[in-house]
Amino acid sequence: MADVTLSKAVRSNLLSLQSTAAAMGKTQERLATGLKVNSALDNPTNFFTASSLNSRASDLNQLLDSVSNAVQTIAAADKGLTAITKLVESAQATARQALQTSATVETSTTTGAAPEELARVVGGTYAAPSGSNATLTINGSDVTITDGANIATAVQAINDANITGVTASVGTGTDSGKIVLTGSANTDIAVTTATAGFAGTESDTYTAANPGTTTTSTSANPKREELRTQYNDLLSQIDQLAKDSGFNGVNLLDGDSLEVLFNEDGSSKLAVTGVTFNAAGLGLDALASGDFDNNSDINATLNDLKAGIDSLRTQAAKFGSNLSVVETRQDFTKNMINVLETGAANLTLADSNEEAANLLALQTRQQLSSTALSLASQADQNVLRLF
Repeated sequence: MADVTLSKAVRSNLLSLQSTAAAMGKTQERLATGLKVNSALDNPTNFFTASSLNSRASDLNQLLDSVSNAVQTIAAADKGLTAITKLVESAQATARQALQTSATVETSTTTGAAPEELARVVGGTYAAPSGSNATLTINGSDVTITDGANIATAVQAINDANITGVTASVGTGTDSGKIVLTGSANTDIAVTTATAGFAGTESDTYTAANPGTTTTSTSANPKREELRTQYNDLLSQIDQLAKDSGFNGVNLLDGDSLEVLFNEDGSSKLAVTGVTFNAAGLGLDALASGDFDNNSDINATLNDLKAGIDSLRTQAAKFGSNLSVVETRQDFTKNMINVLETGAANLTLADSNEEAANLLALQTRQQLSSTALSLASQADQNVLRLF
């Protein structure tokens, strides 16, 4: 106050006490905030430099989210390529299996009576030869029936002669006691007994009646058609898998592209070009009925599959390179953020140990200043002793 007059000693001690109190306030603020520069008033150069560094660190930190999404988008596309490659390899195996399967099959069809009913010849009632062997001539082939042979032995002898188209059996039912000769389709049977030994007709010719008609046709192997259907099913799965390989709305296998920003002004970036890798995009078309009937068509399909796998592997290498770049920049950005924040901290952070020591010293100084002020005031009070 202007109307109060203080002695020089009192004023000097009062100013010292006020200065100490101000220094204590500043030290306490630094301890409370942990910063030695809390505003531009504390240190304009450090304050604005640190603010700029922190701002850039904040911008880069926001970019990290988009970079992280880019990493997952490329990784999803890479996983999709791996799975599609396996499906294409399965399609290759299916085509090779078709190539190893016979292209055609033969089918025999007989119309009319069944072969065993075409010509039945019943000879007279069998009587075993007596006194000498008997000779039975069937279609020009002589069959010797040994002396005294029973009917079963006679039948066996005929069958052992291997007469083309003719088999013999022992008659049953109304044919009991007879040798029954059965001819295959279109076979005539001529029977002659050169010697005695057979009752009934000994010489006759029998013509096969209603022999039926047997035709052989060649057609495409149905197994190849089944494999063609399996092949088309695999192409459908490739289409579905390509559509499901996206992340966060971006699918690099379905024609989408991706641009990844690496710095705050967008001057550093990476453009990842997407592809359309469904079946059609790989040059694999669905096969129509009969497309696996010819080996040349299957070989052409195998060539398309080989080209598709080459494209998949080439693109996988590109995505792998892109992913490596993005992950490297992601790590770099994290380290750069740390460098920026550390630099800002070095300009503004307070040393808590130093500030604590300063506060203790200021408290001591404050106590000494208070004592000095008290002594100066006591000196001014000595004048009162005169009264």
